[in-house]
Amino acid sequence: MKKSGLPSKICVVCKRPFNWRKKWKHIWDDVKYCSEKCRRNKIISKKNEHK
Repeated sequence: MKKSGLPSKICVVCKRPFNWRKKWKHIWDDVKYCSEKCRRNKIISKKNEHK
């Protein structure tokens, strides 16, 4: 499979697009964050939304 044909999503924290990775092949539907940093910052983002 060519990399240009890989599915992509938009990160819910940083709003940037990211592409499918082999390590996510079984959980792609559940992936919401592009990186570990964004996953850790999800709590901070939610707190800032409520203010």
